[in-house]
Amino acid sequence: MDEQFYRMKRLPPYVIAEVNAMRHAARQSGQDIIDLGMGNPDQPPPQHVIDKLCEVAAKPSAHGYSQSKGIPGLRRAQAEYYERRFGVDLDPESEVVVTMGSKEGLASLANAITAPGDVVLAPNPSYPIHTFGFIIAGATIRSIPTTPDEDYWRSLESAMNFTVPRPSVLVVSYPSNPTAETVDLAFYERLVAWAKDNKVWVLSDLAYSELYYDGEPTPSIMQVDGAKDIAVEFTSMSKTYSMAGWRMGFAVGNKHLIAALTRVKSYLDYGAFTPIQAAACAALNGPQDIIESNRNLYRKRRDVMVEAFGRAGWDIPPPAASMFAWAPLPPSLADMGSLEFSKQLLTEAQVAVAPGVGYGEEGEGFVRIAMVENEQRLRQAARNVKRYLTSLDINAPGTDINAPET
Repeated sequence: MDEQFYRMKRLPPYVIAEVNAMRHAARQSGQDIIDLGMGNPDQPPPQHVIDKLCEVAAKPSAHGYSQSKGIPGLRRAQAEYYERRFGVDLDPESEVVVTMGSKEGLASLANAITAPGDVVLAPNPSYPIHTFGFIIAGATIRSIPTTPDEDYWRSLESAMNFTVPRPSVLVVSYPSNPTAETVDLAFYERLVAWAKDNKVWVLSDLAYSELYYDGEPTPSIMQVDGAKDIAVEFTSMSKTYSMAGWRMGFAVGNKHLIAALTRVKSYLDYGAFTPIQAAACAALNGPQDIIESNRNLYRKRRDVMVEAFGRAGWDIPPPAASMFAWAPLPPSLADMGSLEFSKQLLTEAQVAVAPGVGYGEEGEGFVRIAMVENEQRLRQAARNVKRYLTSLDINAPGTDINAPET
């Protein structure tokens, strides 16, 4: 019956859900599935954050409706984070709003600023909400590349010259989900100048700001002079503080966009549970050890995964940031397609990954691998992959992937 509904007709089948359903069924049948598909952190938040949640939840007054835009202390804490991390000054009243994760924030802003028929520029491949948030709102998507090279800028110019109506919004996300690509501050400087020249709003998703591995901290578009004139940036506590299920995020930047988002949210929700917001304050204002700890954790997992999978016969480029690797299919299986390869990897190797085509047609030929299992499980996944590749007579090496590193 849902074919009758306008927005349902605009949403294609969610192909990643096919693999998720297979994974669930396999686990229900008792199989030991190594889940590298969903970016779900396996570490807990800091203890002082959990303690603050419990402390505030014990107060009888904490269980009423909260503030849709976020409690004042939390908005101040986010502004202070931007000041110490990026050197950016934000007004907590007019330039910060709390969201229920960056995903909800992006979708709500899409509904706030988009009219049916508007054209939005979004990367392909990209995290699904970067496109489908606007599709649900009635917009048309024009795809641009994810890789920030000169082709990227040519695609932007072409889109502005040959699209009717002219695009009004550009979505960027670096470190990229799913490709893990990064940019430097010079990229954002050029982007802000381009957006001003073309009268385009920029929505930046910075969910993986603290997961970088090359020693160069991830920049924010807000560090560019004049960025507040045209941009809003979304961040999340999900990965930085291992608080994914808490659904706690932020939008900061341009006052007009923040006001629009705040107004729409006031009709949709009463804000996150107050004890969760208080605990989020404790995370932002308290000891920051977990940030470096998580960064080191994912760096070690990345190194183990790249080394072990490589010796299993599957070369994976090491990601410079994020908690994901964007892995091309083994050359001998490239014609299989990412969805079928993901299904076979699940059934034959008991390893779950996300098919690249689920992030857009340009994601075909890749899978996204989440570094959310410990090093022992990653090595087990490599052994399973090696067995699978060997069974297909692919060029899997005969060396012991458990041999010590040299």
